[in-house]
Amino acid sequence: MGKKSALKKRRLGKMLKRNRRMPILAMVRTHRSIQYNQRQRSWRRTKLRIKG
Repeated sequence: MGKKSALKKRRLGKMLKRNRRMPILAMVRTHRSIQYNQRQRSWRRTKLRIKG
């Protein structure tokens, strides 16, 4: 039960990379029209529904 499949591990890694803050350079380049990452989530509030 404790083992992750390769598919699940890859998807969790993708979600981990997606959960970063917006780069400051992106905010500066768009004159702050983009201010935050819409894909960012909290581990307490939003749970991932990952199959695999």
